[in-house]
This record gives sequence, structure tokens and C-alpha cells, in this order.
Amino acid sequence: MNTLICIGHILCEDTMKLFQRLLVAPAALGLMAPLAANADITSVSNESEVIEARVDGVEAQLEEIQAGAFSSTTTMSGKAAFVTGYVDDDSETDSDKVTLNYMYQLNMNSSFTGEDLLYTRIKTGNFTKSGRFVDKGNGTFLSAGKDGDGTLKVDKIWYQFPVGESLQVWVGPRIENYYMLASAPSIYKPVTKQFALGGNASTYGSSTSPGFGASYTQQVDDPSDGRFAVSVNYTGKGGDSASAGLLDDDSKEFFLTKVEYGTPQWQVSAAFASKTNGETYDGYYHTKAGETYSKDLTSIGLRAYWKPDSSGSIPQVQVGYDIASVDDAAVGDPDEMSAWMVGLGWTDLFMDGNRAGVAFGSRQAATSYNGAGSDPAEDNTVWEAYYTFKVNDGVTITPAVFGGSDVEADGKDVNGAVVLTEFRF
Repeated sequence: MNTLICIGHILCEDTMKLFQRLLVAPAALGLMAPLAANADITSVSNESEVIEARVDGVEAQLEEIQAGAFSSTTTMSGKAAFVTGYVDDDSETDSDKVTLNYMYQLNMNSSFTGEDLLYTRIKTGNFTKSGRFVDKGNGTFLSAGKDGDGTLKVDKIWYQFPVGESLQVWVGPRIENYYMLASAPSIYKPVTKQFALGGNASTYGSSTSPGFGASYTQQVDDPSDGRFAVSVNYTGKGGDSASAGLLDDDSKEFFLTKVEYGTPQWQVSAAFASKTNGETYDGYYHTKAGETYSKDLTSIGLRAYWKPDSSGSIPQVQVGYDIASVDDAAVGDPDEMSAWMVGLGWTDLFMDGNRAGVAFGSRQAATSYNGAGSDPAEDNTVWEAYYTFKVNDGVTITPAVFGGSDVEADGKDVNGAVVLTEFRF
């Protein structure tokens, strides 16, 4: 009697475990038939083991099917930013009321060989188009700013792959030149976009376009040793239009070449840019007096940075200088422009995970005219300062202040403050 009760207990317990697992794999229900057909109680345990093995096989097949439905080589990350702040630009029509806006971004990374990358960025926001936090004219365009009505759109998409050990190739219908470099020209993390890339002037300043490029990086035995790298790329603003096309004068073309030398701790670089048909001469790359040209432009950008051996009170240092000239400038138009910046950054300042930054410089302005003329913004100065609190691995809060003088054609001054809350996942 006790033996039968024990066998019955085993039968019930095993059956319950099987049903729990069969809920995960409905396709295995048919495997219960052998148990129902077998009346020999002494073989129950063996049958249960067989069925469990078969269920394991079904689950493995389901996992393979699910992996095929969404590639296991694809990863997703993203961030959301809440921006609370104000801007005052000293104009009678300006409103310095406090506003709250957002930006939302998803990053999809897919690999098909383990060494290549298909990158897709989906982005949206509700900043007012040409509003104060996405204003290209006075230096208040935030790195976290994104104008729009909340509609999700593909913001960036490109494919990159290696050729041998030293060569990297990019091609994409929505890409910017600074993504197609052996390494970034700047290590400073900006709050306002004017301090990105070591100074967002005419050399690196660009807009999203179809393009392609390649970079060569010298191989060294010791990763801490210095190495050379060369990057060459092209973007065409009208490359997605049948009326312009790629490699065409109507496409507003942008050729960029960067030569660099350095180690993981420091780097010096020089870049040469050639822009045709007025491509990206306006916006936050220039002050108002040098806003738009239909002429070709050439620009040289010099960059250098240095990192201390350890984090703390000694800052990272970033410097940048750009000089540009307009080909065949019309009489009364600017024919030379320049810009510069210095950025200091601290990691793990006061507390592990916190960081701070300070930057100052001059936005790109005209320094010479073909004939009479002068740029009221030639002596402009801009600056920013911030401190980032790390709440946890996914959340940071950054209070920041920024400002400038003589930043537009009418000699306008501007100042503002924001609290940037970022959620990364």
C-alpha cells in the first residue's frame, strides 16, 4: 500500500512538472500519448524522463525559431532626455519663460559577420523648430535638442565593415562625415552643440546626407604606442534626389580628409574640408553675418586633446581651431572666417560617476571681406559650464549654464540655463 501511494505521489509530481513545461511548449502535448498508453506503473519514471527529454528538444527548436525571427546579433539601446530651462537673448520679442521638452532616441546595432555593423538611429522630439534650444543662430542649440512633433523617424542609417586589419569602410543613405573617421577629433562632452567636435565650425560641421568613406589605422604591437590614421569621406546633400544625385555639382557636396597621430591618452589632428554649392555654410557653424553662400568653401580644422593618467581634479583638455575661405567671394561678402574653442572636462569629480565640463571660445565669424565690410560678431565669445550627477547606471541629472556676447549680426548677447535629465537603457 505504501509503495502504491509513493508511486502515485511520484506520478502526480512528475505530471505537474510536465504540464508546467508543456504550457511553455504547446507543441509537445502530443508526447503525452506514450504515457497514457502504458499501463505499467513501474515504467512511469522512465517514461517521464523520455518525455522531459523530448520537451527539451521542442523548446530548443522553438528557441531557434525565435532567434531566426529577430537576429541574435542585433542589440538595441536608447535614451530619453527631459530638458527644463530658459534662454534670454536680450531682444524685445524674446521670451525667457521656463519650458519643458523631450528627446527620445533608439539605437539599433546589427552584425552579420561579427565584425561589421548596420547602425540605425530612430529619433524624435518636441522642441519647436528653430526654437531657442534648436536655434542655429545664437549658440543655444543643445546636443540633446531635437525639433519635431513627436513622430518617430529614421535619423541615421549606415553600414560599415572592415577590409583587412587596418581599413574600415562606411556607406549609408543617412550619415554625417564625423561618423566616418578612424577616431573622434574631440573628447569634450558638450551641452551646447557649438562645442561638439572640438568646435562645430565649417570643417566638421555637416548635415545628415547620403555618403561613403574609409579610414586607415596603423597597426601597432602595443596599444599605448602612437599610431597614424587617415580618414577620407564624402557626403552629398542631394544624393537621395533624382534632380541632384551623388557626385554632382547640384548635390551640395562635402569632401573631408582627416590625418591624425596619437595614443589613447592624447591626439593631434588636422582636417581639410571642401564644400561646394553652399553646403552647410549656415546654421550653428557660423554667426549670422556669415550665414549663407552660394560659393565654394575650403576649411582647415586643427584639433588636439590630452587626458590625465587618472580621473579627479586634473581635467582633460580639448582645443580646436578652424579657418575657412570662400572661393570667388562677391564684393561686400566675407571671404575668410575663423573659430576656436577650449574645453576642460573632469571625470569622477567629487564622486565616482559624476563629471563636469567648462568650455569657451568664439563661434565662426568673418575675419575678412572682399572689399569693405566687417562682421559685428567677429569678436564674439561663447561659453558653457555644467556638472553631471549620476543617480544610477541609467539616470543622470545635469544642471548647466551657457551664454555668449556679440553672437549675432546685431551684436546680441545671450544667456540661458537648463536642467537636463537623461535616461539611458
